[in-house]
Amino acid sequence: MLADDELGSKRENFQNPLPSEYIKAFDKIDSDENQELIVVEDKNFKIIGTLQLTFIQYLNYQGSSRAQIESVRISKNHRGKGLGKQLFKWAIERSKEKGVRILQLTSDKERPKAIKFYEDLGFVASHEGMKMHLNSSKK
Repeated sequence: MLADDELGSKRENFQNPLPSEYIKAFDKIDSDENQELIVVEDKNFKIIGTLQLTFIQYLNYQGSSRAQIESVRISKNHRGKGLGKQLFKWAIERSKEKGVRILQLTSDKERPKAIKFYEDLGFVASHEGMKMHLNSSKK
């Protein structure tokens, strides 16, 4: 699903078998207590949604923690049916359970529908995000 849209198809490397980099990344996420990878399956156990939730300890805000939402995907056949909203409501509640003060995410500016979706959930574009892509062979 990560490669199943216009932007993802340009940056992901989906093939069968899956490249080992994805397996290594999954193993790191799975072994890190500050990472939660949420996978939604349909009644036939087919994956139809994903969300990654990362808990980050900060010094600011009086030593509080934040949660970062990444890798949100809903399969094409299941979009527009409320599954994404349910997934986000779960992530919000899970973050509250963990004592998170700020729940944050980024969205590519080329995804206006996603940005509107996040705003409708209560997210506010309060900061200007910046990224630097590094070409590192170290994994």
